[in-house]
Amino acid sequence: MILLAASLCFMLPAQAQKDSKTTFAKDALQPYVDNGQLPGAISVFYKDGVQETCCVGYADVSQKRRIKMDNVFMQCSQTKGFCGVTIAKLVEEGRISLDDPVSKYLPEFAELWVLDEEKDGVRKMHKAKNVLTIRMVLNHTGGFPFEISAKRSDVRGGGWSGGAPLRQTASIAAASALLFEPGTREAYSNTGIDIGAAVVEVVTGMKWEQYLKKEVLDPLGMKSSWFWPTDRQLKKKIELYEFRENAPAVWREEMGWQQRPYNDAHVFASAGAGLWTTAADQLKFYKMLMNLGVGENGVRILKEETVKSILARSTRPANLGGYSLGLSAPIEDSEDAWFGHGGAWGTNCSVNWHKKELRLWVIQSAGGPQPWGPAVDEAAKKFFATDFTASGVGEYTGRIGSK
Repeated sequence: MILLAASLCFMLPAQAQKDSKTTFAKDALQPYVDNGQLPGAISVFYKDGVQETCCVGYADVSQKRRIKMDNVFMQCSQTKGFCGVTIAKLVEEGRISLDDPVSKYLPEFAELWVLDEEKDGVRKMHKAKNVLTIRMVLNHTGGFPFEISAKRSDVRGGGWSGGAPLRQTASIAAASALLFEPGTREAYSNTGIDIGAAVVEVVTGMKWEQYLKKEVLDPLGMKSSWFWPTDRQLKKKIELYEFRENAPAVWREEMGWQQRPYNDAHVFASAGAGLWTTAADQLKFYKMLMNLGVGENGVRILKEETVKSILARSTRPANLGGYSLGLSAPIEDSEDAWFGHGGAWGTNCSVNWHKKELRLWVIQSAGGPQPWGPAVDEAAKKFFATDFTASGVGEYTGRIGSK
């Protein structure tokens, strides 16, 4: 009886999900698929228990293989939010503070240098006056370049599908000049996120990707998400296509930052942009954020207040714009505040926890404009303006969590 009572304390209701029966996104996108400009895309709109799921077009045009929710794709910078959640867990547990110096965990960051100017190969630098904190590396105010030299995309084997282990990435970054005084400006940086992941490794004694798997991916049931997709998964991946004006999109074998092979021994996990996933899996992660730490399956990953305070709101100084821990987030919270992240190949997902709303977009774009964007935005407006209250979606199932 005692064990039963204890287990009941961890049981959380999971909200029933119903099909909206609407086709707003499909109606908006189908003309672009028909003329070949859009090979294929996935759109999901979610509103307080009601969901419109649209899989339109192809994952592979040449094979006429339809795009599906279980096709793997590279989400690129959307990986950053996963690192943010691992940092948030350690903050919640009292194992780190966002304002701890990075050097407390990675001693090589005790002395940093800031680049003042570079002329004729000669660099002028000064010793950094500000202390680099965990908060800064996770919200892009640390002063680091986009990537370290070992991850140059113009070198075969570099980029997100190559590069270096996280601790080595951090060491190289510590030995390199900063672009500005920590905390005084913002510069989008995969390097900073990787440094945050290296901190996680030191604190937990685990590889960051293994800690992520144990504490986030496995509990949420994200079985198709990993840094090394299997050969079987890759046979059904969403292919890359480059946009063409007034002509069908053109297939692209690979991108500079993401080079084949995608799953051999040269690939290292990158917290800045390295996680492969599926639309079905990605929904599980973002719905957890939307539900303030509770997954669709009822498993709690984070406390409500943790999500509200350090993931759904900016952790930057007010004059530096909105960004939290690996997630774009508003400076001030409001009923209309959304947070989330996008990826370099055109993917995006954002959520509003106040209204329990979500927008997910999956495409693998190798470049060029996305003229269907306004049409999808209009479709979203129609969906979120629709009254679904008569559908009885406020019911709860008996699903429970075990965490």
